[in-house]
Amino acid sequence: MGKTLSPHHAELADVATVDDALALVRARGGRATPSRRILLEVLFEAPRRHMTAEELAQAVRVRAPDVHLSTIYRNLEELERLGVVVHTHLGHSASAYQLASSAHGHFLCEECGKTIEVPDALFNELTRSATAEFGFSVNPHHFAILGRCADCS
Repeated sequence: MGKTLSPHHAELADVATVDDALALVRARGGRATPSRRILLEVLFEAPRRHMTAEELAQAVRVRAPDVHLSTIYRNLEELERLGVVVHTHLGHSASAYQLASSAHGHFLCEECGKTIEVPDALFNELTRSATAEFGFSVNPHHFAILGRCADCS
């Protein structure tokens, strides 16, 4: 299991299957709707870990053409509130979504735009220090840390 991010987010869920995620949704008071199931299937089957809401909507519409983008956004918001999904801001592009069980930090090169996935362990000391010294809980998943990659330095 993950950490509690804020009063607005549930504890991050470590789920391995669509059925696990839907069981957690039901256990936390959410509904297991057909569009939510398809969205979770897409997230679990995605060849990439990060997808925008628009990319997710396209993939969902292959299976259910009548699902609107607004439904995708509502489902993503609810799944995030329940701790199943997290979103990340990777620079100036649209928010990217991924399963909370695969959440990680990011470095983003300001020069070439390369994104480097970073294990949470890298942020452990920052998280401990921020909490101890400032009473501040760090969320290393939400924003990418900007800088320059080895190729651009």
